[in-house]
Amino acid sequence: MRASAVLALMLCASVSDAQEKKPFDAAIAFGARPSVTDVSLSPDGSSIAFISSAPGLGANIVTVDLTAGAKPQAALYASGKPERLEECRWVSNQRLACLLYGVTKDGQDLLPITRWVAVDRSGANQVMLSNRPNEYTRGYVLGGGSIVDWLPDEDGAVLMSRNYSVDTHAGSMFGSAQAGLGVDWLDTRTLRSKQVESPGEYAQEYIADGRGVVRVMATEIRTGNTQQDTGIIHYQYRKQGSRDWLRLSEYNTRDLSGFEPRAVDHDLNVAYGFRRKDGRVALYSLSLDGALTEKLVYARPDVDLDDLVQVGRRNRVVGVAYVTDVRSAKFFDPEIEKITESLLQALPQQPQLSIVDSSVDERKLLIYAGSDDQPGAYYLFDRDLKQLRLVLSARVELNGVALAKMRAVKYPAADGELIPGYLTLPVGGKDPKGLPAIVLPHGGPSARDEWGFDWLVQYFAARGYAVLQPNFRGSAGYGERWLRENGFKSWRTAIGDVLAAGRWLVSQGIADPGKLCVFGWSYGGYAALQSAVAEPALFKAVVAVAPVTDLELLKEEWRGWTNFNLESDFIGSGPHIKEGSPARNADKIKVPVLMFHGALDRNVSIAQSRLMAARLAAVGVRNELVTWDNLDHQLEDSAARAEMLRKSDSFLRAAIGLAP
Repeated sequence: MRASAVLALMLCASVSDAQEKKPFDAAIAFGARPSVTDVSLSPDGSSIAFISSAPGLGANIVTVDLTAGAKPQAALYASGKPERLEECRWVSNQRLACLLYGVTKDGQDLLPITRWVAVDRSGANQVMLSNRPNEYTRGYVLGGGSIVDWLPDEDGAVLMSRNYSVDTHAGSMFGSAQAGLGVDWLDTRTLRSKQVESPGEYAQEYIADGRGVVRVMATEIRTGNTQQDTGIIHYQYRKQGSRDWLRLSEYNTRDLSGFEPRAVDHDLNVAYGFRRKDGRVALYSLSLDGALTEKLVYARPDVDLDDLVQVGRRNRVVGVAYVTDVRSAKFFDPEIEKITESLLQALPQQPQLSIVDSSVDERKLLIYAGSDDQPGAYYLFDRDLKQLRLVLSARVELNGVALAKMRAVKYPAADGELIPGYLTLPVGGKDPKGLPAIVLPHGGPSARDEWGFDWLVQYFAARGYAVLQPNFRGSAGYGERWLRENGFKSWRTAIGDVLAAGRWLVSQGIADPGKLCVFGWSYGGYAALQSAVAEPALFKAVVAVAPVTDLELLKEEWRGWTNFNLESDFIGSGPHIKEGSPARNADKIKVPVLMFHGALDRNVSIAQSRLMAARLAAVGVRNELVTWDNLDHQLEDSAARAEMLRKSDSFLRAAIGLAP
């Protein structure tokens, strides 16, 4: 993005003069990637940095001094081919550490790669922080590690986990037998480093205490000749002042049992983490003094807790987050709770509020606020001056555009269970009757939809559709009974809930039964296709983006990787593999199908869509597959997303007899 465009963002202009002269194009406006993402505040609270989208797959890291009249400055550009900017934070008032992500091809394999780099805010002194493989490195180094502690008291230094691979520099003093994930203290300017934790072959993660001390280590033992992941994570901890590792807990990723630590509180000398209580995820603390005293910190009888609320450069735990109908938080810090309540009163139209970052002294807070019909904006709150300042708009293309309201609903499934979901009606639709409608199941399957701005939903609402997002059984967030085995093994229940969403729209008079469609992405794409298999007459058209279409093929996509056994167990074996695979039941589909897929998709291979297209064609079902050679699962290209939206709308309108 050019500096002038960034400056317009800073001024939060509603629309530019050029935009005012052009007719509104909903596909372009809603398909555009967010104008800014991953905003962070400098340690002294005087500057911000953010990722600004550029044409195609590209993005810039832009910094802005918040003093009056300051101009934005580009620090780093990533083309997206393959490297993409994922996140960026300040390591000093003049320097940033940024995570790059990309998918590259090695023969037929798609390899996801991450790397950390550091750069001055001016763009100078760009260096790689992750260990750099060389011609003597054995095997691939895919993961670039993570920042374990931002070391706010040490200007420009971090604690960083880094992957080590055996270096067979034969006959040389430079070779190394170290392998696995270790932790280094690292100067991001000079790359001077010292090892804090020796690399462990089975180490998965390290957690520090915000004071530069690693207190928790996670390891996962692998089994068999192919070194398969077991899904059992062992956590160890250290007492304050000790270097000896002691047993903390065990967590099973297969059934989500056990205690999973997420953060360490230095002052309280405890680890905060999640474990199930009465079938739902609750927050506990375990003392790190040798006694391992466990305390229930917070639990809810209705939903799972899903994230810690942390503030400051030390990632201080101040609360825990969860979602009922809307995302909420339980605060443990009275001052932060008071500030949040005051900000909600100051921004009543944007109740989706969170503290994104803060200065070292926590006197200046970077705030995000948004809602269902507000794409969101970033504010700077000065606690001393009690001053709230608007600094960035999240989606400038939608500034000034009237958006639709989203409301929580519940509808009955075939067995009488009430299924939660979200209904969005076209703007101004107070008494909806006989609308064209879309059921939009989410991805995952172990995920859920939430109340808030959604560019897909808003686009279809702008085009006149009612949109219902079901949190079908198999969704996360509602406890283990709701999660069931998962949306593949329990596909009949999950898909039954998706079908019930369509029937409810018709029974309420909201949807015209002849104009009911289904649209899904990833697992949602699977659900859309499998819905047309299970009940061919309900939906009149199917759109599936990056869909799973064959469960056995989905397992095979991970053969040769250490998680193959885990993925195979998750998907399972038995009659549901055939019965629950849309590609194996293409002859049951009686309506037109449109699919989209990126060739660099590592989550769901493009082979899934190609197989589905071939099977549909073989049985005479009208279908079309749109592909992009350079895009992955998220299709993070504004032009591609606009094409997908426009083509989907045209396809659906033609299928249900609506005017273009």
